[in-house]
Amino acid sequence: MARETFPARLLKKVCLSESAQCYHFEFELVDRESFVYTPGQFLSAVAVDGNGKTQTRAYSIASAPAANRFDLCVNRVEGGFFSNYLADLPEGAVIQIHGPHGHFVLHQPPVEAIFVATGTGIAPMRAFTQELFPETGPEAGADRSGGREIWCVYGTRHESELYYREYFERIAAAHSNFHYIPTLSRAPQEWTGHRGYVQHYVGQILAQREEVKGKTPPVPEGAAAEFDIYTYICGLNNMVSEVRNLLAEHGWHRKQVVFERYD
Repeated sequence: MARETFPARLLKKVCLSESAQCYHFEFELVDRESFVYTPGQFLSAVAVDGNGKTQTRAYSIASAPAANRFDLCVNRVEGGFFSNYLADLPEGAVIQIHGPHGHFVLHQPPVEAIFVATGTGIAPMRAFTQELFPETGPEAGADRSGGREIWCVYGTRHESELYYREYFERIAAAHSNFHYIPTLSRAPQEWTGHRGYVQHYVGQILAQREEVKGKTPPVPEGAAAEFDIYTYICGLNNMVSEVRNLLAEHGWHRKQVVFERYD
């Protein structure tokens, strides 16, 4: 049975990276005053391709809830129907979506967290960050994490592919408990920031934290798992698996690790 879809109008499109052909999209629902979802969830976009076949693609929502609006972050993929369909959309165009879907959401009540992302996996991390550190609305400037330490470790190849860099740097400057750690795997000689893969910097966070608090003790299966820190991972399978293995080596319980893969 086909899911019910509803129309969303493209309000704004911005190219985040010419080299990677990555775009930021801002949509509003056409017939609804609100779009209720939890940061970290995804929606599915639906369109008919040139052969008359209905195509559906899932995209993480790149923003916290705000009335009837939502943002997406999408890379153009050579030969791919949907990414090119979206990348070529003119502002004012209408697409069909359904959702929200998924369980990639923050633990409640808030505790310390490590966000780990590569590429467009930064989309749900932006939604998480907007939820915890709102810049608009009645709670603008507030820290909804309750002062907990939040790390955002973001890995990509080139500096031009650090999507939403100015936003995360702004949040880090405004909130001393939010730590933005971008790292490049193909950094040029003149790059003065972090180099290498996200795993290295997650390992540093774990080691520093263990010096202060000790390792998180394992919780037996079936017990009520209440932890003081969680890790949220979004990206390609290899990265997700390596970070999960690293956390397991440090004694983390599987319920402390929330992940989403997009390949």
